[in-house]
Amino acid sequence: MERNTELLLRVARMYHVQSETMEAIAHQLGVSRSTVSRLLKEARERGLVRVTITDPHRPMNRIAEIFRRNFHVEAHLVSVRPGSSSMLRLEQVAKMAARLLDETVTDGDVVGVAWGITISAVAQQLRPRDLTGVTVVSLNGGANHRTTGLPYVGSILQRFATAFHGEDQLLALPAFFDNPGTRTAMWAERSTKYMLKVRASCTKAVFGVGGLGADLQSHVYSASYLDEADVAGLRAAGVVGDVCTVMLRADGSWQDIPLNSRATGMTPAELRTIPRRICVVSGVGKAVPVLAALRAGVATDLVIDDETARAVLLEMRPGLRLDEQSG
Repeated sequence: MERNTELLLRVARMYHVQSETMEAIAHQLGVSRSTVSRLLKEARERGLVRVTITDPHRPMNRIAEIFRRNFHVEAHLVSVRPGSSSMLRLEQVAKMAARLLDETVTDGDVVGVAWGITISAVAQQLRPRDLTGVTVVSLNGGANHRTTGLPYVGSILQRFATAFHGEDQLLALPAFFDNPGTRTAMWAERSTKYMLKVRASCTKAVFGVGGLGADLQSHVYSASYLDEADVAGLRAAGVVGDVCTVMLRADGSWQDIPLNSRATGMTPAELRTIPRRICVVSGVGKAVPVLAALRAGVATDLVIDDETARAVLLEMRPGLRLDEQSG
């Protein structure tokens, strides 16, 4: 039988397009099954048939690899239906973060928790674990000049402590002192020194990222922690958001921002001493502050929805092709 192009195309269409079996094709053509197999092989070798395999997880794997390569962070991507509300997006991300904590926290851990809307959502998703010797400590103070703020912070810590069958230790301080001298004085107090020592011993940490312009307004910017003059000063200093109420610029710098001299949260440098640091984020409005946090090196793990992850990487490198093999 002459194996011309028309014959090869006919066999290829019958097999790949019409989904006919080799046996059925052989019967129609009056040849053996092995002959059909050889015809299909020749069609592939001559480029008449090209097989494309689409891995639905490839884009997600590609995104995770870019995060790993550029920021040395393990990205845990949450696929959320396009058009979902910010609250549904937050709920799905919080569930993933709770599962990661469930796998991560072990007996004897000291778990640092930074309060906020995102971490409050994570706390609600935690399931009880039969652990021993776990301590849950706040990574930043929570009081402000209008309300104590401490019941809100305390409720989050208590949920974590209950889930891990541990004890919670609240850093009973304001999020921001009125002046740097007050913080210096408080840092010299024995009771504060003890709490700071506990905080410095954290083996795990979980925190969100605050953003000045996020769709779901961060608690620190919406609950009387900062007045108009503070916010104006932050914008003038180029601040895009915060981690543990320590303010960050887009490039990840934080050391010379005036408000940080009054903040009680762990600085990026202090956070980096904690072995496992889980940053939890949802919402594309936080792309810029998330990128700042990654540049500051605060996280070992990033739990983030896929749309926000793409926004972060496009902010890092506009025009980046996220579905290609390299880049």
